[in-house]
Amino acid sequence: MGTGRKSYTLAEVSQHNHRHDCWIIIGGKVYDVTKFLEDHPGGDEVLLSATGKDATEDFEDVGHSTTAEAMLDEFYVGDIDSASIPAGFKYTPPKQPHYNQDKTAEFIIRMLQFLVPLMILGVAVGVRFYTPIQHNH
Repeated sequence: MGTGRKSYTLAEVSQHNHRHDCWIIIGGKVYDVTKFLEDHPGGDEVLLSATGKDATEDFEDVGHSTTAEAMLDEFYVGDIDSASIPAGFKYTPPKQPHYNQDKTAEFIIRMLQFLVPLMILGVAVGVRFYTPIQHNH
């Protein structure tokens, strides 16, 4: 190799598929996430079900934060030998609720677009009806 990076085949990575030894493949890189199983917000079953396959699409579909992406570096153990992944290899993820942070931000913006004008209208009506009218004689 000469690059100093360890390369693993899909068969090698697939052997690390249980609670005490869990490796996953994301973006052509291999990560040992065993120590993270208990702390994963989506639960350990999500990570365990992603073993033995390329979990890149699943990782991206969930909408992980940039913090989660940065955390991957500490679990990096090497690269996947892309020749060991069969062509057309497709993984169907388990059914689980998706939490998309982008959608949450979008929802908050829409709510503010609705509530702010209502608050302005409420303040205007309040000012109009609760301030004394001055008559000039």
